[in-house]
Amino acid sequence: MSDSPASPSAALDVLTRYYAAFNAGDHAGMLALLREDVAHDTNQGDRETGRDAFAAFLGRMQRCYAEQLVDLVLWADPTGTRAAAEFTVLGTYLATDDGLPTASGQTYRLPAGAFFTLRDGLIGRVTMYYNLTDWLRQVGAPPA
Repeated sequence: MSDSPASPSAALDVLTRYYAAFNAGDHAGMLALLREDVAHDTNQGDRETGRDAFAAFLGRMQRCYAEQLVDLVLWADPTGTRAAAEFTVLGTYLATDDGLPTASGQTYRLPAGAFFTLRDGLIGRVTMYYNLTDWLRQVGAPPA
């Protein structure tokens, strides 16, 4: 597929559908909005590349966390190729995630944001940001 013209409204439409799928637990719907070679920059972690890696990430998230995003605000640049989202994560820590404190159903409320690159009507990059120290405090992790 060659690069097609983009617009801010088209970018916002993609992100609106992406976050609606997230809140519905519709992983297939989320994955359908990603390029095959999507780059996923995890918060304070490594870059993962590809739709399959993103699917594995979503599987881990589903196993360890129950989350809903509220107070969602979306922006797109005039070209429709770059966008951002700001939101609040309302979550429950269901199962212990690798390298993180033990889960026991702790709840959390966490401000977060994401940056996106879009191409050909699909998401080519997702970069996540949230305050890990705040999350650790909320789930009762001992101070480092």
